[in-house]
Amino acid sequence: MDEKITEASSKDNYRQEPKVGVYICHCGGNISDIIDVKAVAAALAKYPGVAVAREYAFMCSSNGQDLIAEDIKNLGINRTVVAACSPSLHELTFRNVLQRAGVNPYLHEHINIREQASWVHKADHAGATAKAIKLAQAGVEKVKRKDPLNAIRVAAEPRVAVIGGGVAGMRAALSAAGKGLEAVIIEKAPRLGGKLLELGKMYPSGEEGTAIAGKLEALVRAESKISVHTGVDIDFVGGFVGNFKINFKNSDGTSSQVKAGAIIMATGYQHYKPAQGEFGYGESANVVTLPEFISLMKNSPAGRLEYSGKEIKSLALIHCVGSRQVEGIHKPQADGKINDYCSRVCCSSALYAANQVKDRYPGVRIYDVYRDIRTYGMQHETYYDKASKDGVLFMRHNEADQPVIVSDRTGHTVKVKDVLTWGEELEVKADLIVLVTGMMPSDISLIKSQMKMPTGADRFLQEVHLKLRPVELANSGVFIAGTAQYPMDVPEAMAAAGTAAAKAAILLAEPDIPLEPFVAVVDEHKCTGCGLCPAECSYDGALMMAEKNGKKVAVVNPALCKGCGACVAVCPVRAINVAGWTLDQFDAMVEAIAKE
Repeated sequence: MDEKITEASSKDNYRQEPKVGVYICHCGGNISDIIDVKAVAAALAKYPGVAVAREYAFMCSSNGQDLIAEDIKNLGINRTVVAACSPSLHELTFRNVLQRAGVNPYLHEHINIREQASWVHKADHAGATAKAIKLAQAGVEKVKRKDPLNAIRVAAEPRVAVIGGGVAGMRAALSAAGKGLEAVIIEKAPRLGGKLLELGKMYPSGEEGTAIAGKLEALVRAESKISVHTGVDIDFVGGFVGNFKINFKNSDGTSSQVKAGAIIMATGYQHYKPAQGEFGYGESANVVTLPEFISLMKNSPAGRLEYSGKEIKSLALIHCVGSRQVEGIHKPQADGKINDYCSRVCCSSALYAANQVKDRYPGVRIYDVYRDIRTYGMQHETYYDKASKDGVLFMRHNEADQPVIVSDRTGHTVKVKDVLTWGEELEVKADLIVLVTGMMPSDISLIKSQMKMPTGADRFLQEVHLKLRPVELANSGVFIAGTAQYPMDVPEAMAAAGTAAAKAAILLAEPDIPLEPFVAVVDEHKCTGCGLCPAECSYDGALMMAEKNGKKVAVVNPALCKGCGACVAVCPVRAINVAGWTLDQFDAMVEAIAKE
């Protein structure tokens, strides 16, 4: 065990004769409309070890919580079972009730009779009721065998490491510093700013991307709590919550290390690069991506849109290049996957660019070829309205009929079956084809593999839960900011960065961090030192073999252990258990369910 990891002492860390209180929730009818909650309470009241069983409309309400606290005070209840909704919603609520009432908070068992009984057996009220009784009885058997547990406490470095120095990374560092934390920005590019440095005028403000990046960088450089490392390559990320280590090399070859209590992943995105020949890209010089076109506009003289010295009098925008791809129609990426997600910001970006062209070069004809237009942002629909009023011609195709680009010496012809004209095949001439490319996550394969970070089917980093644990990775102490998570615009990226920084500040508010105690525990007297368990563990450093008292045994690092139980399954002598989920508890639960 790392010397920085300790277990909190608890005055009630001893065995007590189990005196169980069982509480059945109506859940506002979600449960009681199907399950006879009074029958469940009556059956549990007679069950061995149960001192009291009650049903109530909303157990999670303040009145419901008070009911449990009063039973603890007046009846001496020292263990509780609540049969209600999902434990992911309210298990912590009821643990807190026990803690406030002076009982170890881990002497509680939460039984889900909403999703596992009432919702799945709506046509069988009697069966749902019988199942709820069995589940509650299994919960009683488990909680009777529980020992009081103590939170594991990890000494924390009072510092947050921000990987990525774009808009999200800079905003996250500034927010963390504003909450009193030291912040370290680690950026692989030679300067801060990320993709903002490549962009022209930003919607809706009209301010140049470089100007926004410059303002943020000035704030970062002026903040004494923020240190910045640019032009560096990360070669190692490891450790655990409260004690992460990041190794990187500077351009001069020197190696450095940053220690941090939390990490914010602000690694950003990369533009989709069309395949060779995709809509003529790479084969014709006059087929460019939207980022390339934005750069072209920045360098064009006033009154004349030109490319390679030639005036552009007409252009066609092709939407959803590299986004919303369809299996069997689009060519997969190198990893065999297609980008079937929507990149969200592309439509607004394309329309904003079209409006800039019309404002600066009103004589240029613009054709907008799309499947769907999704201007989801606040007032972004006005970009479509303006483009339409200014003469941009919109042509809509369906999923299966992709537009075709034919190139010859006279230029490009765009052929499209236009849904807006009932499938009529239209042809338009364009001097320039602009491919509106989507977003893909930056390549952070080394960090992801070293930290075993979860990713979605879209390859972006995946948060634990959109509502319950936003911007949190399953890796404790690691948070996501900006487009490392999914495609978003600058205001969204900055908002996500602020959220990630706030969560990091909450985590590091105290000198040490309390962690859930549901980790593997080794009985050294039973352990034979066979070495099967470390090979089964998926978390580097969580379980290792070591010499203790002249004997080779398995040793757990509780800060790295996730309590998955893989080691338990391979131990031939039952020398390993997961605290709070022991094998004898499982045995008793199964027996309770199987009993006639």
